[in-house]
Order: sequence, then structure tokens, then C-alpha cells
Amino acid sequence: MGLKCRRIQCNEICSFCYAKAKNVPVEMAGHDGVGDVWTWTDLYPDSKLIVSWLVGNRDAESANVFMEGVARRLDHRVQLTTDGLRVYLDAIYGAFGLDVDFAQLVKIYGEGFKTEKRYSPTHFAGSEKRRITGKLDIEKVSTSHVERQNLTIRMSMRRFTRLTNAFSKKIENHEAAIALHFMFYNFARVHQTLRVTPAKEAGMADHPWSIEEIIGLLDDYSN
Repeated sequence: MGLKCRRIQCNEICSFCYAKAKNVPVEMAGHDGVGDVWTWTDLYPDSKLIVSWLVGNRDAESANVFMEGVARRLDHRVQLTTDGLRVYLDAIYGAFGLDVDFAQLVKIYGEGFKTEKRYSPTHFAGSEKRRITGKLDIEKVSTSHVERQNLTIRMSMRRFTRLTNAFSKKIENHEAAIALHFMFYNFARVHQTLRVTPAKEAGMADHPWSIEEIIGLLDDYSN
């Protein structure tokens, strides 16, 4: 794809298919796409473009596939920031080698609030910027934009809403909904701050796509 991104932020967002992991029937346990499902995303903060995404598990195998996809889409060396998930270390080295400026932003949490109830967040105690490799602009080490994207995902796709029965029942439907969301987000939805679409800001499009243009891709694909 040859994207000329200078910085990339990576993150993962959790959802589930069929049932929550603790409620999966014995006969369905271990089946692909049943239970907890993670969507890996990476965002170019200057244009708000979602560069790549992957639906999988929160493990080394998914991390490797995801980061290889990220590396294929980039045109040159970038500064890359992830959270503190350890599987990123080998995955990024395998995808980029030493041709990357890589840091992790590790968040530190304390005990839950005294008035803690179900689903209440734990107390955020601080964060630590860890240089892993390369020459970093330490002021730009951040995951704020990609974490904000998690809110956009949950607000835009009903199946990501917590405490409802709108969750995906089949992994194929889940992946299709995510693909459609990111296509619309990148190419059709005008970003409030940028006043253009992320794809146009990144030089991938010259106009906001219409719904008809997106649907037209189905005809091109079938032909």
C-alpha cells in the first residue's frame, strides 16, 4: 500500500461471539470464533486513518499476523507505540526487524475504588514510557488516539456494546461488520477535527466516498 505514516499507535479491543468465555458450553469450547474475540487495530494519528486491523485472539499468533500486515502497508520507517502487551515484542521484531522506532506505553493501575461496583474501573496510578528500539521522539510516545478509537468502535457498532444481547453470534458476521465499519470510517465519514475523511488526509482518496460507491465494490469483487 505504501503509506507514508510517520507514527503508528496500536491497541486491542475485546468483544465476544456466541457467548462470553465463561458461558461457552462444553461442546463448543475450543471452537474458533466462540467466546472472547479481540480486534487488533493500528491508527495513524496525523490522519486518524486505521491502517490495518485483525480479528483474533490476544496471543502471539495473532500479534505476528497483525504486525506483518501493518509492516506491509507502510512505505518507510515509523515510530510505533503499543501498550505493554508482551507479545508485541517478538511480533514487531519479526515484522520490522530493527527498522522501526518502537516504544511501549505501560499503564499502571492500583486497587479499585472503595465504592467499586460491577464493571467499575480500577484506579489509574500512572504510566511509563519504555523505549524498546530505535531513535524515539519520546514526546510522541502515546496510545491516546488509538484508545479513543476504541470508543468510536463501541459507539458505531452495536455488537461491541457491553451488557446487551446485540453481540455477534457468528465470527463471520462479526468480521464482516468490522470490515464495513472501517471502510466507512476511513473513506466515507468526515472527521470532525480534520473536516475530511482519514483516507483523504492520508492521500488515499480525493473525495469522501458515498454509500453507493462502497456498495459498488461488491460488484467489482463479484466480477
